[in-house]
Amino acid sequence: MALEMDFPLGEWLHARARASRVAGAPFVIGISGSVAAGKSTFARALCAQLEAWPEHPRVDIVATDGFLLDNQTLAAREISMRKGFPESYDVAALRAAVAAVKAGRHVAMPLYSHVTYDIDRENVQTIKRPDILILDGLHLAQIEQPGKPHLIDALIYLDAEEADVERWFTDRLIPLMEGGIDDAKSFYHAFRTMTADERRAFAKRVWQEINLPNLRNHIVQDRAAADLVVRKGADHRIVKVTEKGS
Repeated sequence: MALEMDFPLGEWLHARARASRVAGAPFVIGISGSVAAGKSTFARALCAQLEAWPEHPRVDIVATDGFLLDNQTLAAREISMRKGFPESYDVAALRAAVAAVKAGRHVAMPLYSHVTYDIDRENVQTIKRPDILILDGLHLAQIEQPGKPHLIDALIYLDAEEADVERWFTDRLIPLMEGGIDDAKSFYHAFRTMTADERRAFAKRVWQEINLPNLRNHIVQDRAAADLVVRKGADHRIVKVTEKGS
């Protein structure tokens, strides 16, 4: 994916990043937006663009899914059906990890498995003093604390029509469910007897009962806090970029 847009995103970020590099701290970019809005794809494309800067900064991407509470904890707190909502994250741990990266320390970031639908107990992602850190996740604005320095230097929100995001979500979930049919280790193996129509109906329920309320009631708070709102069309192409205050 190429980041094709009228807005000079690279120049805008480069100007902001210079201050962080002068101070010796990594520049932290947050990529937020709905479930299935294309955050990870956007983050990877942005990473390639940033690495092509003349100074060739070292860029790491961290998916904040790794800071979700594990399934056992979610069950104990009776919030399993609210996975992905603000309260399902270990915000304090995420805040501490980002602060440690900005302080120049090596940090072991937890990982999440979309196969087991739980925290990866065997692997971590070690971040070693990057020039730029890209955070890819939900509810990123909640890691900021009033009266304290910002942990995210530039927050970008991916926006789109709800109907388009629902279709993107369904197109992502169905292959995961189909892939779990013959994989006993997969979380989705439990749905192996569903027909194609039943899988699609299940995706519809998950969207309407979980992801859409999360988007409308919580995730959009990142849009309100974002420095840039990137509007995507039905084909994922960027159609508009709005800067805070413009």
